[in-house]
Amino acid sequence: MQYHHAQISTAQKRFWSPSIRELTPYQPGEQALNTAVIKLNTNENPYPPSPQVMQAIMETLWETADVLRLYPDPDASKLCKAIANTMGLEADNVFVGNGSDEVLAFIFKAFFQHTDQPVLFPDISYSFYPVYTQFYQLNSEIIPVNQNYEICVEDYEKDTAGIIIANPNAPTGIALELQHIKTLLEMHPDHVVVIDEAYIDFGAESAVSLIKDYDNLVVCQTTSKSRSLAGLRVGFALAQPHLIQALNIVKNSFNSFPVDSLAIAAATAAFEDHHYFKQTCLDIIQQREFLVRELEALGFIILPSKTNFLFVKHPSYDALTLAQQLKHSNILVRHFNQPRINNFLRISVGIHEHNLKLIDTLRNFLS
Repeated sequence: MQYHHAQISTAQKRFWSPSIRELTPYQPGEQALNTAVIKLNTNENPYPPSPQVMQAIMETLWETADVLRLYPDPDASKLCKAIANTMGLEADNVFVGNGSDEVLAFIFKAFFQHTDQPVLFPDISYSFYPVYTQFYQLNSEIIPVNQNYEICVEDYEKDTAGIIIANPNAPTGIALELQHIKTLLEMHPDHVVVIDEAYIDFGAESAVSLIKDYDNLVVCQTTSKSRSLAGLRVGFALAQPHLIQALNIVKNSFNSFPVDSLAIAAATAAFEDHHYFKQTCLDIIQQREFLVRELEALGFIILPSKTNFLFVKHPSYDALTLAQQLKHSNILVRHFNQPRINNFLRISVGIHEHNLKLIDTLRNFLS
């Protein structure tokens, strides 16, 4: 029985904690059970993981029968070292968790609860941010992006408990230049600024290079997008050691073993295969530019993207109608029924065959 679909009465909710009764959870994108469906709605990588990932999993299973009987390394030391080597940091600059969503949850707990001042984040951004502020009962202030859907850092010069910004932003795909992130960090030297870089590897400039110079910076990344490991749930944070220590305190007060042995082995191998990582990212960027050209030829307006997705609208057609028409053709894209963006579609970049099917389906409908 799937309890989250059940109708719960007010009388039954008397068992719930009061804060849970009012909580509006995050809504993930639709997961298709039909393998014939082309999924362009959840920004998964269209390419498989590095072959070294599968080899590492098999070797981990075969090298010892105890690998699944014993608890994993609570610090995921091997993985932290591989990430640090890739990023030009030390292992004590790295924190890993069960997907970047869990890492973000720990970040909110570790750094944003010390004051009644609001957490600041954009009005159009990753929809888990307002969920976490509600979950932890934090004050928040939502800062509107401008008419071009861009984040304006000067709007963040106000009292705050901390700032979190996705860069590139989601669902818009628009990236901030590094100089603007420096401005934020220097604007709030006594508060943590979190830069959520889930999509950084598809053409934007990472803030990792700033970590050594700014003791209030936390960079959050994931293996779900550019390293094709969404199914294994490995995310990580990068910061100076005093901030990493705070995250470890939260982790060890919640779940000392968030990353399992197979995920540690697989993610380590993904970071070690740098050539495969670079090649698949380049392929996605090239397919993204192909989609931009084809969609613009069909009359779509497209926001500038540095991600593995496009945020698009058509001046003559309702976005929800387009999404429904695509779904009828077994193509899933994401529609957000939210103010300011309810006529946009977010379209993940797929393999060339899937991108062609998307364009052909849209062309047939629009004509």
